[in-house]
Amino acid sequence: MELPTPLERVPGAIAEFVGRDDLWLKREDLNELGMFKWRAALPVVASFVGDGSSVVVTSSTGNHGSAVAWACRQTDAQAIVFVPPGATPAKLELLERLGAEVRVAGADLDEAKDAARAWAAGKELPFFEDGAEPLQYDAYGAIGDEIVDQSPSSPAAIVVPVGNGALAGGIGAAVGRRAPGIVRIGVVAGAMPVMAASYEMGEPVDVPTRSTIADGLAVRVAIPLAVERLSTTVDRMLRVSERGLSDAL
Repeated sequence: MELPTPLERVPGAIAEFVGRDDLWLKREDLNELGMFKWRAALPVVASFVGDGSSVVVTSSTGNHGSAVAWACRQTDAQAIVFVPPGATPAKLELLERLGAEVRVAGADLDEAKDAARAWAAGKELPFFEDGAEPLQYDAYGAIGDEIVDQSPSSPAAIVVPVGNGALAGGIGAAVGRRAPGIVRIGVVAGAMPVMAASYEMGEPVDVPTRSTIADGLAVRVAIPLAVERLSTTVDRMLRVSERGLSDAL
């Protein structure tokens, strides 16, 4: 994987849609996986392998699982990924292409996670819960450092999508350390607002959820470590409606 990833001015169509052109995109999609999650998966998987494990168990709607499978391939380990029914076919195909053993369980991501955790415990294998490993936050901090280094001028704000919260937690920590004047904004799918509600309450909470087209942000149960980290690394949390997501796409 090539680092640092580019920081590019938004294309004209996006600038026209939002009504301003002083926006920049951190292009974490320009790699063989098309995602940022490999940055955190590699050090976590490497730590499990370093502790003597040759198998890593996780759960995912696709992207995290693919990153874990890729990291396992780099470290000569085997990934076993529990996915919920209805996972995107393209993401399942990538999982299998990367050598992961895929198991379908539960009704949604959080039930698949429970199944994966229980199965891993029964086999005495490490379970990699996305957002629950401190090494993930350290790894994602590098993205924040790169943004500060690459920006032509100090941005007024940095906006980060929030699923389980690790990405925003890592970027926010780095930006807060390097450029404390930048406002750090997290964005959740309004249909899945558990991380926003937990952030606002200062602790994990349960809230009603609905399905969302942003399947990568579809978190129903808040991760305590993420809520703790976001309390000091995000300044505002915004909810985006399904209509807003659809319009943006």
